[in-house]
Amino acid sequence: MRISVIGCGHLGIPHAAAMAELGHEVVGVDVDQAKVDSLNSGHCPIYETGLPELLARHTASGRLRFTTDIREAAQFAELHFIGVGTPIDADGRSYDTGQVYGAVRQLAPLLTRPCTIVGKSTVTVGTTAQVTALAQRLAPAGKHVDVVWNPEFLREGHAVEDTLRPDRLIAGVTSAEGEKAIRAVYAPILDAGVPIFVTDPATAELAKGAANTFLGLKISYINAVADMCDEAGGDISQIVDILGIDPRIGSGGMRPGIGYGGGCLPKDVRAFTASARQLGADQAATLLRAAEKINETRTSVALNLITRALAGRPLKGARVTVWGAAFKPGTNDVRESPALALAQALQHAGATITVHDPQAVATAMTRNPELEYTDDLAASVDAADLVVLATEWPEYRQADPQDLADRSATPLLVDCRTTLDPEPWRVAGWTVHQLGRPGK
Repeated sequence: MRISVIGCGHLGIPHAAAMAELGHEVVGVDVDQAKVDSLNSGHCPIYETGLPELLARHTASGRLRFTTDIREAAQFAELHFIGVGTPIDADGRSYDTGQVYGAVRQLAPLLTRPCTIVGKSTVTVGTTAQVTALAQRLAPAGKHVDVVWNPEFLREGHAVEDTLRPDRLIAGVTSAEGEKAIRAVYAPILDAGVPIFVTDPATAELAKGAANTFLGLKISYINAVADMCDEAGGDISQIVDILGIDPRIGSGGMRPGIGYGGGCLPKDVRAFTASARQLGADQAATLLRAAEKINETRTSVALNLITRALAGRPLKGARVTVWGAAFKPGTNDVRESPALALAQALQHAGATITVHDPQAVATAMTRNPELEYTDDLAASVDAADLVVLATEWPEYRQADPQDLADRSATPLLVDCRTTLDPEPWRVAGWTVHQLGRPGK
């Protein structure tokens, strides 16, 4: 098929490259000329595992190209994916869907033949109906423009894998033509046995919010239990294993730490909570808000653990290395990063901060230029009084504890992601503290 992807960010770029990988001819559309030029040269402005190679391969083959001219996309494509951003609104509780409607207002007047618009962006329930009415009113093709909502369930750091080999597809449709178009564009994925749920648009819209919010609930729950372990002297890692063996629960998403972040979970939990209140589901809203509050306290919990680890030494004036700037491993996305929030809090407490990250130094410097950064892991601990692991990159698990101990001023490590096996570090002379594992 000939398709367009409107909006080239953390969602649109991986989706466009993956669609080319499936064999489609793809044009990506973005308003940023510099970004478009970079993408057309095969260079990716974001980091996702496997994405640079996929982008380079398909821009070179001619199957994938990018433009700032939406007219080109309208004339070229028979199916248009909308993958623009839907950041949290000024009220802090709902989505700002201005870019979605803006894209439709630009695209629809150019649609002169039957086609399908497929929404990928995360939106409030009811958006599909409004987008459909708008598109059909503005398009010369009128009622022959179908709108389908096809929410993404991408894990940042795994966006390529999750697009090409998802665990499920959802299509909120209003017509047989829309369903046919979705089945055609995803034919290779469906042929591989991936299930598709064909629903009404409201169900598709709610499913995305429900999925991400459940992940937020799960993370907040295990963090609350980790706090109980800190008070009682229990071991959260063993509790995760005990709970995770139960097939009704599972251990996925139950690593205790300093909370969830990024461009999806925080805003999706907020917006889903707001939707619950707007729909009159007050008990659901109360439950969801409790999960938010737990997540909002994680920086304070980490600071308390760091203070205990220092054992009476002042945080003010201490040289602290923070390992991690991205909100999770596998991406350079630092939006609402718990690691950067913790680094800022440590700096405000008077510590001298150096931040290391394998991929996100450049994006972190743009967002938090007041912090010091390095992309050299060994050099990051030079003369450090304390190392804080804040993002669970595999590079930190694979680091040589002995080499790093010899470079630090005080081999003291606070693992705020409960991701390290502490024994090799203790053998190398490190004192290790972990959330939910006091004295272990």
